[in-house]
Amino acid sequence: MKIVNPPVGFHFLLRIEGLSPQYDGLPDIGFTDATGFEANIATEEYKEGGENRFAHKLPTAVTYSNLTLKRGLLIGSAAMKWFKESVEAFTFNPKDITLILLNDAHVPLQAWNFVNAYPVKWSVEGFNAQQNGLVIESIEFAHQYFRRIEIF
Repeated sequence: MKIVNPPVGFHFLLRIEGLSPQYDGLPDIGFTDATGFEANIATEEYKEGGENRFAHKLPTAVTYSNLTLKRGLLIGSAAMKWFKESVEAFTFNPKDITLILLNDAHVPLQAWNFVNAYPVKWSVEGFNAQQNGLVIESIEFAHQYFRRIEIF
């Protein structure tokens, strides 16, 4: 199979471990936007005695941005029930979330696994009576870390 580099970023599939993937016969995994693929290595400066030209920068820890997913609002979806449980019962049930990048033939190219994710924020874009757009919801997830899964 020929791999096109760089691949397009609009064709992807999302899986949330342990959630029913069906919603009235339609997958409850379709999202239009996924952001938060960011890892940062924090550093600490150390000044060495007698060395005035620079300070050493030593790595200390890795931090990860939250994963944010957007889609058209699905009333009663399994993902929303998971979020409602977190907000109303303050019960957190972390799940792994895997995002799979696909090519034009629906063949997986690359994947990212977000480990022990749980919902921390939900929002809906504003309503406007003068427009006929879809209601878009945004769900943000905290997670311990993510790993990139090489498929090829």
